[in-house]
Amino acid sequence: MKERIITGEKLDVDISDDNIRPQRLDEYIGQDEVKENIRVFVEAAKIRGEALDHVLLYGPPGLGKTTLAHIIANELGTNIKTTTGPALEKSGDLAAVLSTLEPGDVLFIDEIHRIPKFIEEILYPAMEDFELDIVVGQEGSSRSIKIELPPFTLVGATTRAGDISAPLRDRFGIVSKLNYYSTDELKDIIKRTSRVLEMDISDDAALELANRSRKTPRIANRLFKRVRDFAQVAGETEITKETTLNSLERLKVDKYGLDQVDIEYLESLINKFNGGPVGVETIASSIGEEVSTLEDVVEPYLMQEGFIKRTQRGRIATDKSYSHIKKGGTLFDE
Repeated sequence: MKERIITGEKLDVDISDDNIRPQRLDEYIGQDEVKENIRVFVEAAKIRGEALDHVLLYGPPGLGKTTLAHIIANELGTNIKTTTGPALEKSGDLAAVLSTLEPGDVLFIDEIHRIPKFIEEILYPAMEDFELDIVVGQEGSSRSIKIELPPFTLVGATTRAGDISAPLRDRFGIVSKLNYYSTDELKDIIKRTSRVLEMDISDDAALELANRSRKTPRIANRLFKRVRDFAQVAGETEITKETTLNSLERLKVDKYGLDQVDIEYLESLINKFNGGPVGVETIASSIGEEVSTLEDVVEPYLMQEGFIKRTQRGRIATDKSYSHIKKGGTLFDE
């Protein structure tokens, strides 16, 4: 049976493994413009004694959308209920979570672009008028029930803003795009994580990790944890640059932050398809990956770093890819 995620969480406890998620805006590193705007919007809502306008957060995976949703609830001093677009399969699923909301609560829907169309239409009056209209019963004996909802804030997160319908997008009063992080910001995040997890890391080691984290905090924290594993097993009390370099080599993460999947993508594009153009579906089949994984996770970074170009005819390898991947061989053979 498919797992459904509909939970309510009190914000006076930490909300992630190892407690590395920041809990307040002051602790949140990066996304300065988004962060400061949200600070103003939250304060204004609290001054007026109103629910914060609905918030849409979009951007590539791992940039902190979920963390920001929890911080918003924490700054408002309210509870948060969380679910995902794919989990809302029936109108009853949406009614179940909406009916548990208290005044001012935050409802966080991750992957909101994957909400079924008929669920989306039920959501419209809930967002605009705080009313839930649902039809119960079978055909011929069905009836409509209207449920009054307390004022609440919907925070939606998506990696695919273009897949959200215009009517749904227009109902969000606050729309914020999260951008990739700078190396300095990632270094600060890694240093903060090292303090929280009580494992020291040298500045040059933190910088090396930051450079290989694909401009993404989630990857930075994941790499830190894996390098920490190597360091602790070796009996070290501080992560050094040497340990970091050795660990990343074993993890097959290169100097650009490319991992095994990225390399397989580029190798396939260059060695199997002569550098393109070729469709993403063909590349996905050739390396055994999902198309959505390549489009959402792999390709955005490869394009931003100049390894590939996306054209109407398909993906094309750039000169940077050819210089990074040995024609007819693999990077990790070196």
